Parts: sequence; C-alpha cells; structure tokens
Amino acid sequence: MMPLRPAQTGFAAIAAIVIVVLLAALGSFMVSISNTQQLSSSQDVQGSRAYWAARAGLEWAVVAIPASPALCPSSTSTQVAAASVPSPIEGFAIQVWCSRTTHAEGAATPTIYQLESRATTGTVGSIGFTDRSVTASFEQ
Repeated sequence: MMPLRPAQTGFAAIAAIVIVVLLAALGSFMVSISNTQQLSSSQDVQGSRAYWAARAGLEWAVVAIPASPALCPSSTSTQVAAASVPSPIEGFAIQVWCSRTTHAEGAATPTIYQLESRATTGTVGSIGFTDRSVTASFEQ
C-alpha cells in the first residue's frame, strides 16, 4: 500500500512569489525616494546659484546707477535697459528694476535709490524653473 501525499504541496512556490513581489515593490519605492532626493538636491543648488546671480546683478546696479543716473530715470519702478545689465551669468537671465526719489532735508537734497535684481532660468511651470530676487536701498 502506497502512502497518500499530503495536500500541502506548492506552498513554498507561492511564498517565494509573494516575497519576490514585496522585495520588488520595496526596491522601486527606494529608487523613487532616491530620485526625489536627487531632484531636491539639484533644485537647492540651482536656487543658491540663482541667488548669487541676482546678487551679482544688484551689486552691478549699486555701482553702475550712481555713476550713470540715466539708468534709473523715474520715481516709479522701471526696468533698467537689458543692454545695460550684465549678460547672463551661468545661464541665468538677470533683470534689474530701480526707482529713485529725491527728498529735501534742509539745504541737502539726497536721492534714495530702491533696487531689485531678479535672476531666472527655465520656463515657468517646468521642473528646471528657478527664480530668485534680492532688493536693496541706498542714498546718494
């Protein structure tokens, strides 16, 4: 007489398939997190580069506008002519706005300049879009 086979055959194969599927899901999750971290780090570096490009535009304006007041002709915020602003720095387009006001203080009439410099790269809505601006005021 032959012994009957137990009804448990094939359980190890099902357990192995479940474990492989779980490990594959865990692996894809880890790759997704890694890609997100890489993108976040890249955007952080781009943001820092944009800040320094905007600051370079602002420092240019602090030197150039008092030397040539025609670059800032009015009391309302106007954009400084693009031909006057430094060429793109490391792929960032730089825009500078300025306004000036004159105040009477006794015998003196100081001029106060308010400046804003903005550095941008990419197009709005794209993953590579970065935009930073800095402002400053000074009296002459």
